[in-house]
Amino acid sequence: MRVALLFFLVFACASAALSIGVSAIAAHGLLLTAQDAQALAWALDLQRFHALALLALVVMARQGEPSTWTMVAGALFVAGTLLFSLNIELRLMHGIDYLRPLVPYGGMAWIAGWVALAIVGWRIHQGHRA
Repeated sequence: MRVALLFFLVFACASAALSIGVSAIAAHGLLLTAQDAQALAWALDLQRFHALALLALVVMARQGEPSTWTMVAGALFVAGTLLFSLNIELRLMHGIDYLRPLVPYGGMAWIAGWVALAIVGWRIHQGHRA
């Protein structure tokens, strides 16, 4: 499970870095409608927010041996980022639209990830594995 935590850490850092890069590109060269610019801004905000959530998960998991719930929460945050934020970024920046129906599943993955992370926190509080 330690390899998974390393993956979550690297993914979180790469995701945050990518969100800053995409923000810079959008600010300095993309011609977007106001609606598309707002959609991109929301996708990037949520991407950064969930990169931080993954970092918090890694910190929490280091308090003990990571549990299945830790892995589930991390996997759901990664899935949410790919299905929601990166999907929107690909659509708006590169015109790749065929993945658009998957965006709601990204949001659902994030919601489920937060529930799983709450379970991790509860288990740590109760003295169980992270």
